Amino acid sequence: MKFFIVFAALFAVALAAPAEHHAEVLKQESEVEPEGFHYVSELSDGTYETAEGKLKDVGTDHEAIVVHGSYSWVDEKTGEKFTVNYVADENGFQPEGAHLPKPQQ
Repeated sequence: MKFFIVFAALFAVALAAPAEHHAEVLKQESEVEPEGFHYVSELSDGTYETAEGKLKDVGTDHEAIVVHGSYSWVDEKTGEKFTVNYVADENGFQPEGAHLPKPQQ
């Protein structure tokens, strides 16, 4: 039953997405190696994404991947560009952006 509810919710979201939005891939590069990866994607609508991941503490019990990345998009209504820079590591996903709230210290 849970599967059906999740499927129905995802189907509804897909139907609600605007059908008139089309973007062409301008650039797409990826390189995957045993101890890391690099990815870049750019679309004609101003969407851009890049990420680089590297294994740290290779061969130990603390082996983990650390990802540094960035993604940006242009708001269709305002034309404003938004960018999120992030690190994802053993401390979780840590985004930063001018439009994001700053954590309270």
